[in-house]
Amino acid sequence: MGEPKIKVHDSATEVTITANAAGLRDLAEHLVSLAAPGLPDGYHQHLDGGINLEDGSISLILERDDEL
Repeated sequence: MGEPKIKVHDSATEVTITANAAGLRDLAEHLVSLAAPGLPDGYHQHLDGGINLEDGSISLILERDDEL
C-alpha cells in the first residue's frame, strides 16, 4: 500500500473527492473517528491542500452534526 493521496476539487454544482486506495482508507478513518461515541456535536476536522490533501485541492471540512 502506498502513501495516501487525496484530491478535492469543485465545480459550480458538485464537489469531487479523488483518492488512491490508501487515501480512501485514510478518509474512511477520519469519518469513523468523527462517528466515535462521546464526541460533541460540531466536532470537525480540517483537511487542507498541501498538508492532508494533494496540492491544488480545495480545503475540506468534515463535521459531525447530530441534528441531521
